[in-house]
Formats: sequence, C-alpha cells, structure tokens
Amino acid sequence: MRQALALARSVMTSTTPNPRVGCVIVRDGRIVGEGATQPPGGPHAEVCALRDAAARGESVQGATMYVTLEPCSHFGRTPPCADAIAAAQPARVVVAMGDPNPQVNGQGLARLRAAGIAVTTGICADEALEINAGFIARMSRGTPWAWVKMAASLDGRSALHNGASQWITGEAARADGHAWRARSCVVLTGMGTMLKDNPRLNVRAVPTTRAPRRAVVDGRFEVPEDALLFDSANADGVETLIFTADPRAANSDKAARLADRNVRVVTLPEGDTHRVDLPAMMRWLGSHDINEVHVEAGAGLGGALLSAGCVDELLVYLAPVLLGDAAAMLRLPLIEHLEHARRFEFTDTLRLGADLRLRARDAARWQALHHAIMCRQD
Repeated sequence: MRQALALARSVMTSTTPNPRVGCVIVRDGRIVGEGATQPPGGPHAEVCALRDAAARGESVQGATMYVTLEPCSHFGRTPPCADAIAAAQPARVVVAMGDPNPQVNGQGLARLRAAGIAVTTGICADEALEINAGFIARMSRGTPWAWVKMAASLDGRSALHNGASQWITGEAARADGHAWRARSCVVLTGMGTMLKDNPRLNVRAVPTTRAPRRAVVDGRFEVPEDALLFDSANADGVETLIFTADPRAANSDKAARLADRNVRVVTLPEGDTHRVDLPAMMRWLGSHDINEVHVEAGAGLGGALLSAGCVDELLVYLAPVLLGDAAAMLRLPLIEHLEHARRFEFTDTLRLGADLRLRARDAARWQALHHAIMCRQD
C-alpha cells in the first residue's frame, strides 16, 4: 500500500479535478503491475496497473490489488474501474479509504464483492487522506480544502509597517511555498496584496505539469487592468478569477476587456461594506471542481477567511529573525477570553535552510473528512 501511496504522490500536480490515486498489483510476493491516475480523460490508476501487468505478460487472476481510493463505479470520462477489476478477477483488493463521491460511496466495493473478490479496507487511510484532502472535502461538504500560507518572523510579524516583506524567509522556504502552489487548484489573494506587490501568483521555483488558476478577492472591482497577474493568464493559458461584490462588474466594459485576457469576473452576494461573501466564494469554487485552495494574501483577507470559517489549515514559514513593531500575520477580531481562541493542532514541522515550516490543522474539520472516508460497505 505504501508503494501505491508513493505512486499517488507522483501525480500530485496533474490529476485535478480527479483524485490522486496509486495502484499496485502483487502476485507471489512480486509486483506484477502498477500505475497512477493520469490527467483528466486518461485512465485511472487501477486501469493503468492492469495494463502494466498485461504489458509484462502477467496474469492478474488470483493476485492482490492495493489501491489508495475505492475504485469508481460510474461512467465519467472513463468507464468504471470496479468493472475492469471484476473482469480481471484478482483474489483480493485492499483499499486505503472509501470515496464519498455520491456516485461511488460504497458502490465500488459492493461490485467487487458481488464479483467474488475479497475486499479489505482502511489500510494506511491517514496517509491516503493526506494526499486527497481536497477531493474528499469537495465530495463530502461541497467546498475545497483551503490553507493559508504565511511567512513570518519569530515574533509573528509578516511585513514592516512600510510594507517591505521581501524576503523574510530564505530561498528553500520560498521554493517549498511554490511546491504548495503547484499542488493546489487555485492560488488566491486579495486586493491589498495586488496593489502592494503586483504578484504573478504563478509557479516558478519548482517544475510542474499543470498551472493552477489564480484568483483575486476584489469586492469593488478595482483590480488594475495592467496587473502582472493577467500576463500569467496569457502565458500559461489558465483562467484567472476575479471575485467581486459589485453587481455591475460582470457586464462592464472592463470585464469584457479582461475576458479577452482569459479572466472571468464572478459576482457573488455582498457581505458587509462591499466585501465578497467568502463562504459563498468557497461554495462556488467547490461547485466548479476546485479541490484545494492555496491562499497567499495579507493579514486582512487571511483573517477574514479565518473569521468566516473558510480555512482548514495553516502553512507557516518562520524565519529566525525578530521584526518588533511590524505588521501581524493575520488581522483577527479582539477576544476577551482564551476559550474563544481559534485553536489548531500541529501536524508537521520541517527545517528548510535557516527557516522552519509549521503545519497546523483545524482538528474538527479533519475528523469530518475521516468520517467521510469510512467505507460504506464494511
């Protein structure tokens, strides 16, 4: 199963909106076939592994298949994997986690068992969920898995009061941040960052086979038409999204000009004081096949997303420096009692050059995903 998980990790940037899945077929202690899900429209991991076994001249009948997600049982861009497995007649299929997709959700396992194949579930489920948290979130709750990426000093400061922030952390930390951009479906920022930094939000420091979309939260539709962000949209052919609360924006001449540059303007319900309704934005993203959102924004938008209940995880890069009286990582409402504090649990620490990367998750949200992957046919 861990070999299957490694295969799933090898396609972290290429399968969206489909899940990252790996499959290994074992017979008499030997791997006789393996594969990982291909880009949309291509074969899934199980079919790749079956084809690999056939190319090696190996029979799958009586073998054991290890797959990181319940095999699909419906027709999408490709036929059901459960049917292909049933036709190959392995003796046993070992599955890491169930698929909460309403079109699957236990039906894949049921088809295998109906074909006389033994099924074992829940092997390395935590590791499998780590790889596909975004897909599981979208399928089970209708919204993507979202993390906020921040770079800060030891005293929790992200920029000087004059706005200078490049660079608090070193090259290794910045490259790791780009790797997280690459795995996401959307890189999201706000107008404060747009006006201060004029970012491209593209992936530069690591190789990738697929560019994520870029998105801007722009309540008043004030984004400059000469923003470098739109050059990225033309360069890699990936759509850029502008989320606004201005009801006139989508039909404006400015929106038409931006459309020619591969930019879509999305008008959402207004929050307060011309601000975008952030939960509505997350629901829109989920309904448009977005699995993971990587937020790189200022303290204002980061804090607003947290306050609106839109953040699942924090990705914090700490540099061994002190900045003193400077801008904070997040702007959050004042609280009077510790029981009102927003609490996360640390899940990972990593040394990157002179810097330290910390990951922290909302424990309740993670547990909800765990519940969602429980195999329905056990």
